[in-house]
Amino acid sequence: MRRKPATPTALIDRAAPELFLSRELAALEFNFRVLAQARDVRVPLLERLRYLSIVANNLDEFFEVRVAMLKHHHHFGSAAPGPDGLASGELLTRIRKRVLTLVAAQYATWRNELGPALDAEGIRFLTRDRWTDRQKRWLQGYFENEVLPVLSPLGLDPAHPFPRILNKTLNLAVVLKGRDAFGREGHMALVRAPRSLPRIIRLPDEVCEPGEHYVFLAELLQGFVDQMFPGFKVAGSYQFRVTRNSELMVEEAGMENLARALSEELLGRGYARPVRLEIGNDCPKSIASMLMTNFELEESDVYRCDGPVNIIRAGTVYDGLDRPDLKFPRFTPQLPKAFDASKCKFEVLRDRDVLLHHPYESFATVVDLLRQAAQDPAVLAIKQTLYRAGADTPLVDLLVEAARNGKDVTVVIELRARFDEEANIRLATRLQEAGVQVVYGVVGFKTHAKMLLIVRREDDVLRRYVHLSTGNYHQANSRAYTDIGLMTSDAEIGDDLHKVFQQLSGLGPMIELKRLLHSPFTLYKSVMAKIDRETANALAGKPARIVAKLNALNEAHVIEALYRASQAGVEIDLIVRGACTLRPGIPGISERIRVRSIVGRFLEHSRVYWFANDGTPEIYCASADWMERNLMRRIEVAFPILDPVLAARVYEETLANYLDDNTQAWLLQSDGSYVRADPGNATPHTAQQFLLDKLCPTPA
Repeated sequence: MRRKPATPTALIDRAAPELFLSRELAALEFNFRVLAQARDVRVPLLERLRYLSIVANNLDEFFEVRVAMLKHHHHFGSAAPGPDGLASGELLTRIRKRVLTLVAAQYATWRNELGPALDAEGIRFLTRDRWTDRQKRWLQGYFENEVLPVLSPLGLDPAHPFPRILNKTLNLAVVLKGRDAFGREGHMALVRAPRSLPRIIRLPDEVCEPGEHYVFLAELLQGFVDQMFPGFKVAGSYQFRVTRNSELMVEEAGMENLARALSEELLGRGYARPVRLEIGNDCPKSIASMLMTNFELEESDVYRCDGPVNIIRAGTVYDGLDRPDLKFPRFTPQLPKAFDASKCKFEVLRDRDVLLHHPYESFATVVDLLRQAAQDPAVLAIKQTLYRAGADTPLVDLLVEAARNGKDVTVVIELRARFDEEANIRLATRLQEAGVQVVYGVVGFKTHAKMLLIVRREDDVLRRYVHLSTGNYHQANSRAYTDIGLMTSDAEIGDDLHKVFQQLSGLGPMIELKRLLHSPFTLYKSVMAKIDRETANALAGKPARIVAKLNALNEAHVIEALYRASQAGVEIDLIVRGACTLRPGIPGISERIRVRSIVGRFLEHSRVYWFANDGTPEIYCASADWMERNLMRRIEVAFPILDPVLAARVYEETLANYLDDNTQAWLLQSDGSYVRADPGNATPHTAQQFLLDKLCPTPA
């Protein structure tokens, strides 16, 4: 039944900052949701410990990138306020206030919740006051034999100035009393923990009661610090850790060789400008002031830690502990039923499309497709993008094998994938040495699309086989991230992908695609047009709805379009894992917009866009979030799910299922805060567990 047409709405005033949340503060809020997992007693204990480490790691990256760039622009007066209207100085102040709250909660969780719970399970992180005599003797031997020989304590004086401290490394500031060999009194020294040393030491069973016993390296260094300075009395030793700007500032204009320029830039990354100083809670103000002076930081850049400053290392014990009772139950990713082990995958894909939903369905399917392509004499060419591949991926070996088997292999490697630059440079070198044609993408635009194209000769006809994905070709991530992949031999999609690869490798002109939406050319325009179409349908009294699943949403024009759609009567549900700068529930503006974030066992990573389209729904999966960088400054691809059965499956599994989640969902409020969903009297529904039960059933 047609609805009564809505009244046309007023234009949204983009200059109204109250309509937008801060991108940086929204990103910080995600970490509070992750920390809630660390505090949730329903989550297995070792998984809670892992979540705590994830928070610490996320904070590191937040300072290395977001805060570093914000401070840089603030320093040079080049930071124009974003849509939220916050000046850089005010935003930095708010960030500090929120980070202080997060850090305090993080360490309180470690001291008051995780530590005691781990102790009760026989997993003990021992501080010096808990060492038994036997443990102390063993640790002393370990220190003298394994640690002391590689340490180089540095006394500070005019001849030994403050050294360069590497990004995120463990250090001690040591106060000494006594005279040195030259009669000088009053000394300060620094001890840098070499990167070759393990940050967590496991004590042997013979010196411990039953269980697993660990000591942080910082605790060990402080416990035996006097042995590093014979003849002196140690008046105090204090942990510290500095975080530096890790955003590479490569100027691509006029550059002759991107790989060489990046390699040179990477050499200095570890010693770039400091942005944060973490110190132990017991560190005196005088020591803190000395460190601040040498790092050229202010009091607002200092964060005190009521526990180990390298708390991130606590999670490293996870993999070494054989305690399935304290971890999520194991599951086996399934192979798609469409593929019979005896059949050639190309034969299957000629007849039908195949959908992959990771991690519930195995990434091995993609590997097997590439393996068949590498070994099949009928395959002539393989083209693939690699953004993050991981050190253990078998895909690289298969690409090398394909090249050695005489196939034309082209790989587009994104050298500027943040924190994977070095690995990708090594990967590019290896592939080039094997005869693979390596392309670094397009200057000024990161290649973020996930694409694989296989060209095969069949009965004197060339047929293209395609794999497109919302996630990276990364073996480890495929077990921890949720993503959607599509395998197809659809002629129009294959032709589109051929044109995209031509453009990437051949510096081609603007191209027209039939099926794929292509950033930075048509994706943004298409998303805006589809939102506007739903708006027009609502104004005409037709049913109108938008559902999207994203990692982040911050593009101001898209948000404005969603506000207009809401005003027109469009029902909008957004599943946004991380930062969302749209404010839902504003009277007269966004009353029909609901935003939820799902934080669970797996990292939500798939991007899915669904538009009602007046009864003929359209659904796309994509590598792109609705962010300015993805829509304007990256090579991205959104691909339609054309098979009605598969389209219905994507909708049910990635959208409807997540909208029904009432246990792991967090609901965004208009003020930027999140409230955890409560099933109340309803039947509890957990989206990820639903998919585990459906796609990875436990054998009877």
